[in-house]
Amino acid sequence: MNFPKRSVTCGELRIENVGLEVVLNGWVATVRDMGGLIFIDLRDRYGITQLVVHPEMQPDLAERVKELKQEYVVWAKGKVRERENPNPKIPTGLIEVHLEDFGIINRSELPPFEISDRVDISEETRLRYRYLDLRRQSVQRRFLIRNKIYQIIHQYFQELDFVEIETSYLTKSTPEGARDFLVPSRIHKGKFYALPQSPQLYKQILMISGFDRYVQIVKCFRDEDLRSDRQPEFTQIDLEMSFVDKDDVIEVTEGLLARLWKEVLGIDIKTPFARLSYDEAIRRFGSDKPDLRYDLEIVTLTDLFKGSNFKIFEDTIAIGGVIAGINAKGCANYSRKQIDEISEIAKKFKGKGIVWIKRQNDQIVSPLAKFIPERILEKVKEFVKLEDGDLLILVSDYKEICYNVLGVIREEIALRNGFLQNVENEFSFVWIVDFPLLEYSEEEKRFVARHHPFTAAMDEDLELINSEPEKVRAKAYDIVVNGNELGGGSIRNYTIEQQKRMFQLLNLSESEVEEKFGFLLEALRYGAPPHGGIAIGLDRLVMLLTGTNNIRDVIAFPKTTSGLSLMDNCPSEVTDEQLKELGIKIEKNE
Repeated sequence: MNFPKRSVTCGELRIENVGLEVVLNGWVATVRDMGGLIFIDLRDRYGITQLVVHPEMQPDLAERVKELKQEYVVWAKGKVRERENPNPKIPTGLIEVHLEDFGIINRSELPPFEISDRVDISEETRLRYRYLDLRRQSVQRRFLIRNKIYQIIHQYFQELDFVEIETSYLTKSTPEGARDFLVPSRIHKGKFYALPQSPQLYKQILMISGFDRYVQIVKCFRDEDLRSDRQPEFTQIDLEMSFVDKDDVIEVTEGLLARLWKEVLGIDIKTPFARLSYDEAIRRFGSDKPDLRYDLEIVTLTDLFKGSNFKIFEDTIAIGGVIAGINAKGCANYSRKQIDEISEIAKKFKGKGIVWIKRQNDQIVSPLAKFIPERILEKVKEFVKLEDGDLLILVSDYKEICYNVLGVIREEIALRNGFLQNVENEFSFVWIVDFPLLEYSEEEKRFVARHHPFTAAMDEDLELINSEPEKVRAKAYDIVVNGNELGGGSIRNYTIEQQKRMFQLLNLSESEVEEKFGFLLEALRYGAPPHGGIAIGLDRLVMLLTGTNNIRDVIAFPKTTSGLSLMDNCPSEVTDEQLKELGIKIEKNE
């Protein structure tokens, strides 16, 4: 079909364009017949332009306009003029186009919801009709910002002499962490490719190849249980550098984030960012991704309760556990019901519950008062600076459980007390460093890598590798923003001896190592440089920069929390012929 192509977009015209003859192409957002005037809002991704028709002066045109419905695709020709009733809320609000002619390029059925930011639509409906949801201006704005972020990233790394290299999407399955998505080979029946969880081994091999500085905006895949901030396929900014230590990688990453916050939000963020050791983050905030925009620090009180003769506390101390708490300022007015709700949260995260101490009318009120000497309670009051109106929430348990439970309670109190409402537009960056290299898996009855098996150990901890491997720290680092882990990286094992030692710590047999990682070990024989890098979650980065708290809002075609794509109904079954060609037979559970 032939139609006049646009001379301007629907978001382009301004007061200085008055008198200009223009042609617009777009979608009909609304048609408003006011009797003496007919107004049509025409929309494209650039904005909205108001068209106006005078029925008395243009009766034939007014009659034709009656055919227009929402979401019809049209061309419109007319002259720009100043609006009598300006709309300062939109960039084109000072002008309108006096319509002279138009044509319908394509018709639309009545949409299942209004294409507007004013209406509240369920996420299920939005994802079912994602192509319509993506027409909404607020949604398009996020993707325009995402596009801007891409351009800034490319420019930033170009300035630093990084080389953009695409790595393979059909890779070898090396399961040592999350589950792989497997892709069957038709030619080599019974064998499988895996979709990459990360380009980790490829980028290390690129360092061995001498490329020195690599970067890629890359799609990755993990077949894991989903949460609100996780997707089976996601995008990350992946980089690797040779002849560096962790400070070099951190400096490059901070520069990128500072550039993005400045160019996208107009915010100057101060560098270098604060750093917390993993142990300190857990001890003070109960999390390795703490939100530092508010206080509520955890206080460890184990020593103060020694000799209290309170059985629960004495039993905890006897097994090497921890007694710690949070001073919830101004929360002494919490009801018994509210306190019980917090106790239930503790139990949900494997804790035994909580005990509490209030200071009301300058008196200590607590169920502990019957069991613990007053002198100990007074010491606790002074130590935590318990003021009138404060509530001290205590947890007594194994170290890992105690701090984890208090970390969750910290977030709950912040939410209940509205602490986050006052800091919505603030950004608190922190590096978490000195992670444990290993953690013990009760399920597998062996040590597993905290990050991945290619992370190097801290030089000063190498003497503990054989005797106390659980105390060995990693040359690893995570960047955290407002309680969100934005990315993580490490310095790698770059000698074959280092890498083999790590595989031994993970209790991998020589045959397993050769089968999964033989190509890496072989590459390490040929002069690998010291190297390290980081991967930053691009989807989560865009989420923060666009002010949404749902990662699906910034992915064009996301999956639900159950891994479904509602728009095209996948995953879906395939034909028996396809399966036969691949040499695969499906066994259905009874």
